Amino acid sequence: MANLDLKDVKFDSQGLVPVVAQDLTSGEVLMLAYGNAESLAETERTGELVLYSRSRKEIWHKGKTSGNRLKVAELRLDCDGDAILAIVEPLGPACHTGNWSCFYRNILGEPAGDGTFPGKLWRYLLKRKGASPEESYTARLISKGPSRAGQKVGEEGVEVAIATATKDREALVREAADLIYHLLVALISLDVPLNELWRELRSRHRPV
Repeated sequence: MANLDLKDVKFDSQGLVPVVAQDLTSGEVLMLAYGNAESLAETERTGELVLYSRSRKEIWHKGKTSGNRLKVAELRLDCDGDAILAIVEPLGPACHTGNWSCFYRNILGEPAGDGTFPGKLWRYLLKRKGASPEESYTARLISKGPSRAGQKVGEEGVEVAIATATKDREALVREAADLIYHLLVALISLDVPLNELWRELRSRHRPV
């Protein structure tokens, strides 16, 4: 992580700036809090998100007591300089309620398509890895080793190819879902973090 640079941060009259935490893997917005110059300096020093508690009026190392700390990958400043985005790797739920995100209550509209779902699925599959193979297909597949996971990826890849070649749209959606699921399981079977896949894809991206 690059050295902290606060020269363009516009702190409010109390010396605070809003900090939004976003999950590095899923892209989920986890929480909104506030930081000041001291807490941001501590964030740089510890590599974990350190904030300022407006209610307690003190520096607050997020998750230090619960263990649900937020490892910081990057801090970004918005265009107006008055808000910070913290891209983090959560070590547990961000919300004190036990929910992964503080933004879990819908107050308008129906739940829409969610681009963060792959990350949520990844988190779920990691949990299933420790389940009983007798009770979980995912755990059973992982217990059989990478070769079995690789075999399933190959099988589902063929099904995707057939559905595409025959222009069977409904089958393509079903088989693509199967392929993505088994691909994630294959990554888990070899302890490859999902973020490593995203980094590889980003390295190949050439913005237009």
